[in-house]
Amino acid sequence: MSRRGDNIRRRADGRWEGRYRIVSENGEKRYRSIYGKSYGEVKEKLISIAYAEHRPISDYHDRPAAGKEGVPDNINFCSLMEEWLGKIERTRKYSTYVKYKNLYQCHIQNLFSNDKFTQITNNHIQNKISVLDISDSTRQSVLAIIKQTLRYAEDRYGYPMISITSKAVVQNPHSVEIMNRTEQAKLMQFLHNNMDISKAGIFLCLSTGLRLGEVCALKWEDIDIEQKILHVNRTVQRIESKDGFQKTVLLETPPKSFFSNREIPISDGLLLLLTNFRKTGQGYVLRTSKPMEPRTYQNHFKRYLQSINAPSYNFHTLRHTFATNCIDNGMDIKSLSEILGHSDVQITLNRYVHPSMDTKRKYINALLADYGQLCGQNPGCA
Repeated sequence: MSRRGDNIRRRADGRWEGRYRIVSENGEKRYRSIYGKSYGEVKEKLISIAYAEHRPISDYHDRPAAGKEGVPDNINFCSLMEEWLGKIERTRKYSTYVKYKNLYQCHIQNLFSNDKFTQITNNHIQNKISVLDISDSTRQSVLAIIKQTLRYAEDRYGYPMISITSKAVVQNPHSVEIMNRTEQAKLMQFLHNNMDISKAGIFLCLSTGLRLGEVCALKWEDIDIEQKILHVNRTVQRIESKDGFQKTVLLETPPKSFFSNREIPISDGLLLLLTNFRKTGQGYVLRTSKPMEPRTYQNHFKRYLQSINAPSYNFHTLRHTFATNCIDNGMDIKSLSEILGHSDVQITLNRYVHPSMDTKRKYINALLADYGQLCGQNPGCA
C-alpha cells in the first residue's frame, strides 16, 4: 500500500517501488519505476531524479502543488531555515523561538552555510551533524528543527518531505544521575534543620518532581489548600531580551508542553510545611512579588549539597530521584507519567526511571525465595 501523498508502495517481494512520470516528445505521458530496500531510500532517489532532470515535483508526487511556487534551485538551506524561524517567531512562544534560534546559530548555521537546499538529503544531514560534539539530547533537537524546516518547505513551496533518520537515543542509566539513599537521608536531615522557605522548596521538588522553572514560578494561588492539589500553570526562565534594552529578561510562560500543565496531589504534611511560611500578601511561594531567579535557586541547591559533602548534582537530579523513588515504592507508570507531565509513558520509562541496585537486589531475592519454596516442596531439589 502506498503512503498518503506519495507515489511509493511496498511490493509483495518486500522491495519498495517509486513511480515518476515522463513526457515524450509527442506529449505522451508514461511512468517509470525505481526500487529500493526502504521507503526513505526510494523517496530520496525520486527527489534526486526530479532535480537532476529538472522535472516538476508533481511528476512524482501525488499531492498537487497548486498555488505553491516551488523552491528555487539556488536557494540556500540556511536562508530557508531563517525564513522558517521568522514564522516560528510570529506563531509560537517567544521562549520557543529563542531556543530554536540558539540551536540554529550554535550548531547548524556554520555547518550548512554553503549548502543549497537541493543538496539536502538524509546522508548529507547525517554526515554534517556527525562532527558535532554535542549530547544525544541536543543532537535530537538539532535533527528536530531540521525536520521542521523541511516540513515548512513542503507546506510552503510544495517540496516533498525527505525521510530523515532519527535514531532512538538509548538512555544509559549511569548517564542520568540520581541521589543514592545515603545522600537523600543527609539532604532530608539538612533541609529539616532550621527549615526556611528555600529549603522547603527543595523538599517540595523532591516530593513532587517539579522542574526548576516550575517551582520558581509557583504561586500560592496554584495550591488548592482545600483539595490538597498543586496546579502547574507556568514556568520561568531567563532568556534573551526582545527589546534590546537589556541582554536578558526573566520570562514567565506556560509550562513546557500541553502535558506539563498538570495537577499534582500533595500530602497533608507537605501542605502544612509550605503554609507555615506563607506571609500576608505573598504572591509567589519562594518570593513575595516576583518569581525566583532559576540560577539563584540552583546555586542555593548547590550550597546545600556542599554542606552535606554530596556531589555537585544538577537541580534536575531531584526530579530523577523523585521518579525513581516512586517506582521503588510501587507507583504505576501511568500515574507517575501524569505527575511528571510527560506526553507518553515510554518517556517516563526510558528517560527518568532508573531502578537502583537495591531495587534490583530486592526483586532477585524475592525470586530466589520463590525458588526456595519450590525446592522445599520437591524432595529431589538440590
